[in-house]
Amino acid sequence: MEQLQIRSRLRVFALAVLAGVAIGIGGVLYLSVEDKVVGALLFTVGLYTVCVHGLNLYTGKVGYLVNKHASEWADYLIELLVIWTGNLAGTYLVAYAVLETRICGISHTAEVLCEAKTEDSIASLFLLAIFCGLLMYAAVEGYQAAKHPAILFMGVAAFILCGFEHCIADMFYFSLAGAWSMHTLLCILAITAGNSLGGMLIPLCKKI
Repeated sequence: MEQLQIRSRLRVFALAVLAGVAIGIGGVLYLSVEDKVVGALLFTVGLYTVCVHGLNLYTGKVGYLVNKHASEWADYLIELLVIWTGNLAGTYLVAYAVLETRICGISHTAEVLCEAKTEDSIASLFLLAIFCGLLMYAAVEGYQAAKHPAILFMGVAAFILCGFEHCIADMFYFSLAGAWSMHTLLCILAITAGNSLGGMLIPLCKKI
């Protein structure tokens, strides 16, 4: 039984790493084009890959905590932590790989982007992340219901163009910019909390 649980956790982690890789590739696309609208739309390749292949993305999973029975919360919270860690590993792997290639120049764009985030207040990051979490839940749930990718492209483009914060995307940007520190970790945790709250708003209100 314990071996089965370990294998299950490893599978969850592996699919989370792949989800982080997918979001990292989306980040590369966004940073590689000058047109902000085009970049926002192209970023959606990451989330589309996650949804089509059933990968584990934290912002796509956290909202479903609300629908779990109280007895399942502990196991699901552990699973979410495994997914978050796997997403971090996946985004870091993409950033590390990109820095070893001829397209490493996009790291300068990432540096500018990260500077704006780290100079923002924790409260602002948290609030912007709530909006992103809400959009991500709506996009993923909408895709699962209709199986139409348009909802994904609209949701992702909306959060990027509005300047909302996505914790997994930001993991990639911080890794690519080499901007990790105790402060950026605090920023990521605040954004994660905001994404979590935003992701749970719709299912929570439906249960009232």
